[in-house]
Amino acid sequence: MELDKMDENDWKYHGEGNKSLVVSNVQHARVLRLLKYSTEDAENSHKTTEQAFRHIQNIVDYSQNVMKPLLGEKFIHNGEAVKLPLDFVRQLSLKVQQERPESRCDKVMDTFSGCALCLPNLTQLSSCCCCREHRPPLCIEIKPKCGFLPSSRHVTKEIKNQVCRFCMHQHFKLAHGKWKRLSRYCPLDLFSGNKQRMSLAIKHLIEEPQNNFKIFKGGECIYSCKDDADVLQDLDELAQHLRPYFLPSGSLMNGHQSSKVVLNELIQVIVSALLSSWDPRKTHLSEGRVRCEASLLHRDLLRNTNHCLPKDCVLDKILGTQMLDNLDIEGLNPLFKRVEQHLQDFPKERSSLQIDGPYTHSFLEKIQKCPTEDDGSIEYAVGKVHQYRVAMTAKDCSIMITIATCGEEDGLDQSLEIQPSKPRFTYSVSILDLDPKPYESIPHQSRLDSKIVNHYLRSTLPNNQELTNQSVFLGWDREGEDCTLVFHPV
Repeated sequence: MELDKMDENDWKYHGEGNKSLVVSNVQHARVLRLLKYSTEDAENSHKTTEQAFRHIQNIVDYSQNVMKPLLGEKFIHNGEAVKLPLDFVRQLSLKVQQERPESRCDKVMDTFSGCALCLPNLTQLSSCCCCREHRPPLCIEIKPKCGFLPSSRHVTKEIKNQVCRFCMHQHFKLAHGKWKRLSRYCPLDLFSGNKQRMSLAIKHLIEEPQNNFKIFKGGECIYSCKDDADVLQDLDELAQHLRPYFLPSGSLMNGHQSSKVVLNELIQVIVSALLSSWDPRKTHLSEGRVRCEASLLHRDLLRNTNHCLPKDCVLDKILGTQMLDNLDIEGLNPLFKRVEQHLQDFPKERSSLQIDGPYTHSFLEKIQKCPTEDDGSIEYAVGKVHQYRVAMTAKDCSIMITIATCGEEDGLDQSLEIQPSKPRFTYSVSILDLDPKPYESIPHQSRLDSKIVNHYLRSTLPNNQELTNQSVFLGWDREGEDCTLVFHPV
């Protein structure tokens, strides 16, 4: 990819988050992440080229030196910081503006610095030589969120030990107009390692994707959140896209029946990819951390199933990193104040304590060698603050599962193959969205935690009435581990 010959017409809008906008180039299998600024102060707050480049290089260093050792080299793609021609960036900003969701237009793309993060396009497989039928690869993007309940002695509200953060946050977001419908997805179901619970979690993500679930075909997003959309109609359209991948071309199934089969097969493929591991050992999860009282799963299923993940599968690596937050924000806040006081007394130590980076191996050592008990030292407080920031990154990351169909005669490494009932797929699993979380955001996280918990305690109904009328998928076999999900119209 020649940076001095960039043409905005070769790039397409791919998506955006709170702090960056992403465009993709299918021909080069690359994406560019560009910074965003609030429209209110875009004229005053834009960074110099050097500042913007350093900010993006920090993301690369953090991914390379901190998150890759914790999450596993096979899952992480670092990318590189690049400087783009300013004219290209300005023309690109004009081109993608009309494709951006209205809810995201309170911020504008950085057209001042020309700096961006260049990454491989994870919606495509790096090698698809096995795809004899020339179907474009499918990619499923999942933002799993926090997969455990806190067990810290610092937690003051018992509800936090019973209902997960995601489920409580849903009620807060609904009340403040972020979403119009509650999601029934519970991260603890996805991280349980139990195939039935995981299938239910993915089913709920499909029902109500919000920002947590997307499907791409050949790099084009074919399924994501549409707040005012007809869910059943969207599922029918999705099934039409997926039918060639999961049903033989001569299938005589009618539309409704084939949609059920196709979506069920998709769910099983996702579960298989999430559980794939080369390590035969299991990571058993403590009982207190895998049950969320807000989950609609039958209590007998929650009590009587084995909760474990294959060691070194993608969910196991993410969950282990999330659990670096072992104090909860309530236990961390006093340590943050200890660090703040120390920095007021000794401001020159901000650099040696690596509060703002650099994200080198020594930063990782501060995390890994932090004392287990509070000895009153600044080293302990800084270590726990850094652990919390890394855990927050893992709680906000995304998983990309990319699959491509294979013919019967294609020879594949078995470790790269998923085999549901009939189709054969090669696949890859990656983790992205691994930006460092700002040190300065910890007080905000403390206030937000209090608001979410208090709102949930005030607003929840005893029968969870808001949830009972949203099911698109009905029918659930509690007995079988590998049950069939049944899709019914409401």
